Amino acid sequence: MYAPPGRPTPEPTALTSREDPAVAHRIARSAATAEGARLRTDDFADWLDERRRAHHFKIERIPFSGLDGWSFEDATGNLVHRSGRFFTVEGLHVTRDTGPHREWYQPTIKQPEVGILGLLVKEFDGVLHFLMQAKMEPGNRNLLQLSPTVQATRSNYTKVHKGADVKYIEYFTRADRGRVIADSLQSEHGAWFFRKSNRNMIVEAVDDVPLDPDFCWLTLGQIGELLRRDNVVNMDTRTVLACAPLPQEDEGALHSDTDVLSWFTAERARHDVHAERVPLDEASGWKRGDMSIDHEEGRHFSVVALRVEAGSREVTGWTQPVFEPHGIGVTAFVTRSIGGVSHVLMEARVEGGLLDTVELAPTVMHTPGNYAHLEGEYRPPFLDLVLAATPEQIRYEAVHSEEGGRFLNAESRYLIVEADEETAPLEAPPGYRWITRDQLNSLLRHGHYLNVQARTLLLCLNALAGRP
Repeated sequence: MYAPPGRPTPEPTALTSREDPAVAHRIARSAATAEGARLRTDDFADWLDERRRAHHFKIERIPFSGLDGWSFEDATGNLVHRSGRFFTVEGLHVTRDTGPHREWYQPTIKQPEVGILGLLVKEFDGVLHFLMQAKMEPGNRNLLQLSPTVQATRSNYTKVHKGADVKYIEYFTRADRGRVIADSLQSEHGAWFFRKSNRNMIVEAVDDVPLDPDFCWLTLGQIGELLRRDNVVNMDTRTVLACAPLPQEDEGALHSDTDVLSWFTAERARHDVHAERVPLDEASGWKRGDMSIDHEEGRHFSVVALRVEAGSREVTGWTQPVFEPHGIGVTAFVTRSIGGVSHVLMEARVEGGLLDTVELAPTVMHTPGNYAHLEGEYRPPFLDLVLAATPEQIRYEAVHSEEGGRFLNAESRYLIVEADEETAPLEAPPGYRWITRDQLNSLLRHGHYLNVQARTLLLCLNALAGRP
């Protein structure tokens, strides 16, 4: 290294490796470990029931007039909180240049702050365990599900609600408390939120972690088993776990990584989509009553109000609006073995609330009741294939809840369905592309490539391979 005359030669700067492959292998080891060092999988249901009995929970539907701190603005009709924080229910006007539905209005949730979805990990007996929380969410049909260590909006952890501290938040806000394993901004439901993102984090603790009674340590193998059960692992856990780094098998693919990225970039560029927030009163096709805001044809979803009592939350009682979908959704990966390697048929899907308008979505992502009146070319592609799948074709099936803090009884039947050349040709239709599991896992190191439903199914697909 050169130094001017008369000056000492400086010491070379120490560099660090750009990537630590040991982390992915430690994650894989945890995925392959079916029993944990702290709680047996067979004992989990009893533990969750015990946490349910330990606290008082009550959910009650109320008229909008019963909301405390919430009101409809005179000028816009938007449903807002008096603090100006949390979230607002506004109108959204979407126009697009392709597809059978090219213009619509709807209510949407505007929540500009970025929340933290964080999983804390620690090694026990040589295996990484994840610190999971039995968390009550008012929209969950069974109330209590397995959530990340931290699941908090900025309003929560900065205590706008003047409630108790968010447990373990310091591991995700202070760099000295742990080693970051994964960290990316990921979208929430683009059909209901307007440009909402959360910080998805996995952090390994560097010191002892006190265990709160509402938390437990589980391996990824145990969580993979729980993913087979209905309404146990909540949406926030699923999206964070999908971001965990995994070893790459380099099996080859129908399309190179560059080709996949080029196709996806072209899909984002070709769609002319305009999504504009408008006053809720101007959301054409929607009507407001004392108890709900509904679509005039009775489809899609409603906006309703709840009164909540929850002894285990930072605030033990509150009221809030929520979105209630009409009917259970069907969300599916259609898969094929191509050249001996499993591929997934992904859709580059437009959703009005997404930051970049288009993200990779599952092959099928619909509520069938909303399309019962449509036939032929107006039916969503591959929906009938999934609905008619035989038990031999279904590799995975479970009912999972969507985000229980903003949506009431929002559930989808998640499936992984094996297809063939006749039902899902190698030449994918416009807007679709065959992509391998490893390619999808690589994309999740970055934000806003896979939507939240695709992240759930990728996690389930990895779990089938012993790699949640």
